[in-house]
Amino acid sequence: MEKLIYLVWGDGTPESGDALRTRLLEETAPRLVDAGARGIGINVHDAEAAPAPSPAPPPEGEEGHVAEVSVWLDCYERTSGIDAALDDLGLRTSGYLVVESLYDDYGTTPYAAPRDWEDGARSPGVLTVALIHRPPGLGYREWIRRWHGTQSPVSGELQPRTRYVRNEVVRPLADDAPAIDGIVEEGWPSTEHVADPMRFFNASTPEELQANVSRMLDSVSACLDLARLRSATMSEYLVRPLS
Repeated sequence: MEKLIYLVWGDGTPESGDALRTRLLEETAPRLVDAGARGIGINVHDAEAAPAPSPAPPPEGEEGHVAEVSVWLDCYERTSGIDAALDDLGLRTSGYLVVESLYDDYGTTPYAAPRDWEDGARSPGVLTVALIHRPPGLGYREWIRRWHGTQSPVSGELQPRTRYVRNEVVRPLADDAPAIDGIVEEGWPSTEHVADPMRFFNASTPEELQANVSRMLDSVSACLDLARLRSATMSEYLVRPLS
């Protein structure tokens, strides 16, 4: 079993996001099943996610990623039907073979109960989907040690996460795909938790906020190329979870 992630780029408006969500759930997802997908997850920047500002938006003039489609297949080379379904969206897409680590899931942190909603229904709260890069000059093994061994537990301590999925990119599926080293999905209890820095960093005083932000910046600066970091807020739909 292998996991593929397809990123979709667009204009980022809530209106276009709502239309894209409808197409992904009603048209694309059934085609992915017919093409052999054993599991499907769809995340999209729609009107329900829009009130939460992106923690790391693209610079002006750069198109951002507006959806993420995760597909689990028996073999990553058998993607002709998957590719066709996503190509028919008429938007720029890029696929990646990844290794997934489900670091936290619903019910494993104090901020969310175990999942009890139906497949295909919108998950509570909001998701941030970040595209990350290894800093220049940092060796692979040290990068993994800092990302997995330091940043993951530090962010879990400082922030109200409901879910945390690390996807290390093994390789892109096409030569022209943008270079990305990792794709990180983080769930939050509400859009307000992302919009309000006090909530986003579990702070009760301005002094605690400053200390938590400083500690977080030290941690992420050690494992990420912040100049290339891109993040988008999205609604999550666990269409066909792996059992």
